[in-house]
Amino acid sequence: MKATVCDLSIRRFKSFHIQLMKIHTSHRLYSLLILGAVSVFTAVVSAEVKLPNVIGSDMVLQRDLPVPIWGWAEAGEKVTVSFGGQTKSTEAGDDGKWMVKLDSLKSNAKAANLTVKGSNEIILENILVGEVWICSGQSNMEWALRSSMNAKEEVAAADHPQIRLFNVPGHTTSPLPKEKGAGSWQVCNPKSATGFSAVGYFFGRRLQKDLGVPVGLVGSNWGGTRIEPWTTLAGFESVPELSKIADQVKNYKADTKVGGGSPSAIYNSMVHPLAPFAMRGGIWYQGESNGGEGVTYYHKKHALVNGWRKVFQNKDLAFYWVQLANFRKENENPAGGDGWAKIREAQTQALDIPGTGMAVITDIGAANDIHPRNKQDVGWRLAQWALHQTYGKKNVVPAGPLFKSQKVEGDSIRLSFNYVGKGLMVGKKTGLEPTMEVKAGKLSHFAIAGEDKKWFWAEATIDGETVVVKSSDVPKPVAVRYGYTMNPAKANLYNKEGIPASPFRTDGW
Repeated sequence: MKATVCDLSIRRFKSFHIQLMKIHTSHRLYSLLILGAVSVFTAVVSAEVKLPNVIGSDMVLQRDLPVPIWGWAEAGEKVTVSFGGQTKSTEAGDDGKWMVKLDSLKSNAKAANLTVKGSNEIILENILVGEVWICSGQSNMEWALRSSMNAKEEVAAADHPQIRLFNVPGHTTSPLPKEKGAGSWQVCNPKSATGFSAVGYFFGRRLQKDLGVPVGLVGSNWGGTRIEPWTTLAGFESVPELSKIADQVKNYKADTKVGGGSPSAIYNSMVHPLAPFAMRGGIWYQGESNGGEGVTYYHKKHALVNGWRKVFQNKDLAFYWVQLANFRKENENPAGGDGWAKIREAQTQALDIPGTGMAVITDIGAANDIHPRNKQDVGWRLAQWALHQTYGKKNVVPAGPLFKSQKVEGDSIRLSFNYVGKGLMVGKKTGLEPTMEVKAGKLSHFAIAGEDKKWFWAEATIDGETVVVKSSDVPKPVAVRYGYTMNPAKANLYNKEGIPASPFRTDGW
């Protein structure tokens, strides 16, 4: 019996359907195989032990402190770290994070390897043990060696295999703390040093020379930034006066839009990924962008230091900052108080934080340039603090004269100072030359006032370890101001170590 047209159509339809099902089944199986392979590959990749960028070849590990080594692996995976005769093991947590702490290490200028083993093995090479410092702030800390005074000669001479440099690249922010960041360690040579922080380099160069141990420098900077973006949430929370800022940061979510001026945003992206890398301390050159502040900056400095000490797990983390340099046109009004006078005062008052210090540079600024090229003296003066206070070299005078007290004596006021050193002097600083004593010189930029709060330029003379200030216009003086202005260019009180006195005032008006 012949098939009808309808029967043929039905048979052809069934045959086509069967072939289609075979193709579909085959494609689905192929897809499943591919997905399975991808899953296996992903599992293998995720199981690999990984390290943050700040832990890498060519680094310097901090001596005489526990040294955290941390990273990521598969949950539950055993991780073993070996270095300097020590072997430490742990297991990655449910979140894949792991950390071990090496026992205190002795300084070692001989290169060694560090090994991390899990499902894979990582060997880090050319590692030294010495002193590690973070160098942070805005443009005057970011200012590169190649742009400093005597740049050509300085860059050419920057061949120091015992100094290692880690620079956090770019300018980035995040609303929440980031675990991973960019950067890599490099041996200090003309190529790697040319773009590194000049202040950081000169600071580290002196430490390495004077201490005779390897030095690691971590640079994290962003020109034009305020102090708030560099401060941690915990830092803000530690200072009651900053509770509103703390509340703001606490409300950040992953999708909160933040920028270079947002509290904690730079810290979250450019400092947090470094923590808790073991470090001895930090140097800080910032304040121009907060230049209109006074006591508020004092509170923020406390928050910055408190927060960093907590995140780097070092309550004794040394912290030395640079007081702002002289800048802009001189003010002829003896009352002063203009421009950066109050923020310099706040920077000085913040020395009540234990383990801190301040480099005074009101003698090396430039009236027409917010970026003084003399970074050599800045690094040297910061190193004075570190050598004296952190490394116990008591023969090193850490600073120039800092106002301690006043005593009214009839028509005069006698001023006493800390850090007199070998004595007080009238000094003159020119370029990179050492400060010279002006034997027949007179002290300048002292002002005096009575209870009427009217200020007059005063005559000031050195008397032993004190300075006596008076004016015929003020028969009954009650207060003195010194260099209390945006550009105290004529201020010339030094100790005989050649370090300038900090500007100050004895009144609270």
